[in-house]
Amino acid sequence: MKIAILGTRGIPAAYSGFETAAEHLAERLVQRGHEVHVYCRPHVVDADLKEHLGARLIHLPTIRNKYLDTFVHTYLSAEHCVRRLRPDVALFFIAGNSPLTRLTRKAGLPTVINVDGLDSDRSKWPAAAKAYLRFAERHAPRWADVALTDSDAVAEIFAQRYGQRIDVIPYGVQDPDYGTTDALQALGLEPREYVLFVGRLEPENNPHMLVDAFSRIPYEATKGKKLVIVGGAPYAHEFIRNVRRGADPRVVFPGYVFGRGYWELQKHSYLSVVPTEVGGTHPVILEAMAAGAAVLVNDHAPNVETIGGAGATFSGSEGAPALARELEALLRDPERVAGLRDAALERAKAYSWDVVTDRYEALLQRVVEGRGAGRLDASLVDHDAPAPSLAGLVP
Repeated sequence: MKIAILGTRGIPAAYSGFETAAEHLAERLVQRGHEVHVYCRPHVVDADLKEHLGARLIHLPTIRNKYLDTFVHTYLSAEHCVRRLRPDVALFFIAGNSPLTRLTRKAGLPTVINVDGLDSDRSKWPAAAKAYLRFAERHAPRWADVALTDSDAVAEIFAQRYGQRIDVIPYGVQDPDYGTTDALQALGLEPREYVLFVGRLEPENNPHMLVDAFSRIPYEATKGKKLVIVGGAPYAHEFIRNVRRGADPRVVFPGYVFGRGYWELQKHSYLSVVPTEVGGTHPVILEAMAAGAAVLVNDHAPNVETIGGAGATFSGSEGAPALARELEALLRDPERVAGLRDAALERAKAYSWDVVTDRYEALLQRVVEGRGAGRLDASLVDHDAPAPSLAGLVP
């Protein structure tokens, strides 16, 4: 198949889970003989890079604005897809792009969209943006040939909210197994002597809650351990400044860390904390588990689904006090943390990128075949059927 991937910032992955998914899927689909084209944004991917992991990169402009960046770039990508590329199937990411699936579908291109984790619940959006995203989410299954998400919990919320169940294919993970510690040395860190946060520094990911919680823990309980806050956000400068102001001297802010350095930080952390309160299957949780890190997550339903009992949780509704209590308990109990590391490694085996790619490949082929036979809407996906469980993803 000739496959187009639209709606992300592009690859190589250098920002979020959408790009990570696009990169892994593109690489594996190319290895299976498919022709993959990924649309990229100029302020993220070097325009001189024409190919990555066998996938062909298409660079188009956009408007660098919090509310227009994604939509404008995806609109131009969809137009290019229809007028010039003409793939066998278009794979969109992000619910806010769902109106643009009408362009490819109307042009006769089989179209799939991954709505991810219900973006309308994110606190960073004002009321008007939330209303638009709810509108886009609601109509995604009708405008695209198939809409899917990455979590059974999100699919259930979608069904309750919009009256229609969508398909589920979770994200995958693969540990590159780096054994080095160069990133730790550069930051003045020692293995198992720091707590790690990785993510966009935005309110719904709660880095401020974690900084607050860590400041509540006595120095004698942390035993010299540091809190490392990895990440940033392009349109949250004031929020990030406030997070930094609230931090005590035990907190380190290295900014973005990618590739080998990122995996080194996960693998050698004492504990990886994911306090996010929205979204579906967060890749950072999967990656922490695959790296053998003990994980502590907000009890947001998709987070709990992802760890499957292989990690610790805190009550997100209680905020920083609850996080501080659970974090301090884990800091005082290294034997429990060691057990969580073993459980995390075992749990991560359920999320193989190869098996996830099997699912995407089969879905895209069914969309192409269904559209060609003129029977797609009626026969491709039974939206009333129970969502697939993780049991089908175990290698």
